Amino acid sequence: MKILITGNMGYIGPCVVQRLRASYPNTILVGLDMGYFAKCLTNTEILPECKVDLQYFSDVRHIQKDLLQDVDAIVHLAAVSNDPMGNTFEEVAMDINYRASVELAKKAKESGVKRFVYASSCSMYGFAEGGPRNETSPLNPLTAYAKSKVLSEKDLEKIADKSFMVTSLRFSTACGMSERLRLDLVLNDFVACAVASKKITILSDGTPWRPLINTKDMARAIDWALRRAPADGGEFLVVNIGSNEWNYQVKDLAGAVAKVIPGIEVSINKDAPPDKRSFKVSFDLFRRLAPDYQPKMDLMTTIKELKDGLESMGFKDGDFRNSEFMRLKVLTHLRSKSLLTEKLEWTNKFSGV
Repeated sequence: MKILITGNMGYIGPCVVQRLRASYPNTILVGLDMGYFAKCLTNTEILPECKVDLQYFSDVRHIQKDLLQDVDAIVHLAAVSNDPMGNTFEEVAMDINYRASVELAKKAKESGVKRFVYASSCSMYGFAEGGPRNETSPLNPLTAYAKSKVLSEKDLEKIADKSFMVTSLRFSTACGMSERLRLDLVLNDFVACAVASKKITILSDGTPWRPLINTKDMARAIDWALRRAPADGGEFLVVNIGSNEWNYQVKDLAGAVAKVIPGIEVSINKDAPPDKRSFKVSFDLFRRLAPDYQPKMDLMTTIKELKDGLESMGFKDGDFRNSEFMRLKVLTHLRSKSLLTEKLEWTNKFSGV
């Protein structure tokens, strides 16, 4: 068996590779990534990509079909992966997250790939009142990132059939440690604030709802998607990934961090304009389809995991929101050095070349 993992050098990728290496010890794992965040290593003794059999540095917008030869399944993580980056590079996000994703799926099907696991997002529910959203609820994408996921799902459904099974995993907001840690995610941000400065600053009024999921549980769900039977959801499946117990208001997340890390001051910006991104999500379908692959990490354990990881790194940067722990900062730095074009393609202006 041969599995291609796109975007394997991002925040989620190392956790996915570790999980798949353990679950499929005799499988050939192939990574494909642009390498934007290759140097953003945190708390690791080895290069995470040592765990794959082959690593390609390539743009998902320009994948050659020969890279898909003998591939049985694709885990498609590659994306311009959050709202700030999507809003800054809106057309690029649409190119990478939507057009390139659909084109990759088409090439994969033509090449004989049997399964396509797509990393989608619950963010497409946007602002939702009146109870948790399930997979048939109306969508309300408010950002370029969320819109790109909606469009991708619609086109991927047209491609799926008995020979090409597509699973679209609508992930909750990611959190937890990784060998390429991001701090531009709500829980990770709060723990970093607590560790670095003993103060959590909530940039909103704290009332928005968010579903969360630990990176390890995201990898567990991907493992399930790679092996799910056609009877469990059919040729094309959209499923919310997370746990009903992990729907939290932002202010409650800050409060949970304060319980794990005593002596923390929590500051809420009560004058902030309302955050339109607020939604609860139902994960009943995932629980029914994948009872043996349900999330195992809880909130307090995840906070402690982040705390211990940051402290072991000697993390003390109170100004981390302006650091390379924020993915948008990495991309804008590479742009400022003329290493990336406005389309986020590598230039030929590397020092020493």
